[in-house]
Amino acid sequence: MLQIINKTKIIILLALLPMQLFINLTHAAEYLGPSAIVADSKGSTIYIAEKDAEKIDVWDVATKKIQKSISLDYKIMGLAMAADDSRLYVTSVVPEGQVFVVNAKTHEVLSQIAVGHTPCDLLPSPDGRTLYVCNRFSNNISIIDLAAGKETNRITVRREPVAAALTPDGKILLVINHMPVGASDRDYVAAEISFISTSSLKVIASIPLYNGSTALQDIALSHDGKFAYIPHILARYQLPTTQLERGWMNTNALTVVDVSQQKLLNTVLLDDVDHGAANPWAVAVSADDDYLCVTTAGTHELHIVDRKQLHGKLELATAGKRVTEVTSSVSDVPNDLTFLLGIKRRISLAGKGPRAITLVGSKAYIVEYFSDSLSVVDINPGISSEIQSYKLGTRIDRDPIRQGEMFFHDASLCFQQWQSCSSCHSGEGRIDALNWDLLNDGLGNPKNTKSLLLSNKTPPVMAMGVRPNSQIGVRAGIRHIQMAIRPESDAQAIDAYLESIEAIPSPYLVKGELSKEAQHGRMIFQKAGCANCHTPGLYTNMKSYNVDTGKGIDAGKPFDVPTLIELWRTAPYLSDGRAATIQDVFTLYNPDDRHGKTSTLKQQELEDLSAFLLSL
Repeated sequence: MLQIINKTKIIILLALLPMQLFINLTHAAEYLGPSAIVADSKGSTIYIAEKDAEKIDVWDVATKKIQKSISLDYKIMGLAMAADDSRLYVTSVVPEGQVFVVNAKTHEVLSQIAVGHTPCDLLPSPDGRTLYVCNRFSNNISIIDLAAGKETNRITVRREPVAAALTPDGKILLVINHMPVGASDRDYVAAEISFISTSSLKVIASIPLYNGSTALQDIALSHDGKFAYIPHILARYQLPTTQLERGWMNTNALTVVDVSQQKLLNTVLLDDVDHGAANPWAVAVSADDDYLCVTTAGTHELHIVDRKQLHGKLELATAGKRVTEVTSSVSDVPNDLTFLLGIKRRISLAGKGPRAITLVGSKAYIVEYFSDSLSVVDINPGISSEIQSYKLGTRIDRDPIRQGEMFFHDASLCFQQWQSCSSCHSGEGRIDALNWDLLNDGLGNPKNTKSLLLSNKTPPVMAMGVRPNSQIGVRAGIRHIQMAIRPESDAQAIDAYLESIEAIPSPYLVKGELSKEAQHGRMIFQKAGCANCHTPGLYTNMKSYNVDTGKGIDAGKPFDVPTLIELWRTAPYLSDGRAATIQDVFTLYNPDDRHGKTSTLKQQELEDLSAFLLSL
């Protein structure tokens, strides 16, 4: 009886609350965040992963309605269907990752299989015996024996594997790595694609994409398995950030890989001469291999490329023949903003933040993260590109945090839509692993992109502390990087979003705790004097020091003490990214022990110190 009375009181109190307050209380529950989509083999049913709502919606193609929702109580990242449509495989975005096996007919969760840190994309082998799972922050691929229902092996890849594709014969697994690995002060910095033999379970090749390639999100194969297609950002990081015209800072690309030769064929730009196609996200190939479909999350568009004409142009360029006014050789193609002219259609979608895509016949089904919607476009050129848009839930107005998240990923704020904030601060405000020559601290001194995590709590900001706080940094970014003048409310919303970002537990933790090596490393952290500046808590004292790491015009200048929280995620290190690993900071770039007393540490002590720092 007491329980009933309490519930009644709650209902009465809610009824008495002002409507605006009630709306604020319900915002979190209203957001769906559709992030992944997959269709069954018949094309009659589509499954949509609602990341924020922690459920899967079952969409009936005939009735154009959601028939059922499957709640999982985990944020969902990836979906895959068994070849016989009997099972749906689902990944959860958590440190101790799980794969859910769901009966596609009854929608019952049959089992859970433990995998790595933040599993993303996944796909079953053609024979249905094996499941391959990309563990983003474990930097490896889980091999799952589906009959036994357990993980049997892991294959280490380069950095942040986020998507994969299998050749039709199931012999080669292609894995894309989200961002570059290694020092960022090199002449060539690019993310890579890994080729894995499914028989030996070994990486047989790892190929870097075109210089400046970062923020890889998806991969698709032609149905004959000859070519792979990868959308990504192609950053012009070696130029000073003085303008945006003609893709001066960031261009947006599609890389074509020759699978049989295991080599990069070429990279084409999705942008137009005066109109960027910011933040390429998902890619799909039509069943007849005639068309490539690419979503651009920053410009809310679908790009449809004639695949056969694309390869025809690439063949001409390879032969050294003139293709456009810009291109007459292979090396010209990645710089040609007119290369796809006449063979690409660019369609504005009804929703905001298009991400995953699946093709059913001639129709593209696209989930839109920020508008909680599904867009359907007929890609047949003979049919009008009228867009059908369906709401996936009862959505209310976005609160400041959600609005700021959308603005952060929205290139509409940018002059000519070349980039969004997330173009450089990929992965919810983190990094792109590149150096940029921003003009706020001089010209000719490029700096490694900093994570924005905790930037609101650790002023000043920027490597040399040239902005007193993150709020001023946001407004300077809109004006000098987006080259735009926006309402103050836009910046305030982005402030709210950045303040909401939370650290993710490190993959170096063992069941959420420091390993024995890391515990010893914590003592060395104190012994070496690291804690004097990187004060535990936020692991910064928010002051600046000259630790003799500046070069060129920065030589002898003080640098801001950065937070060490999520250090595991922010390589490379030092202001110019010269240190590929955290141990390089101690051993190669610590002159006269000015950056901690590390010269007398033994190798095991250095490894333990690294283990501690990478666990933060």
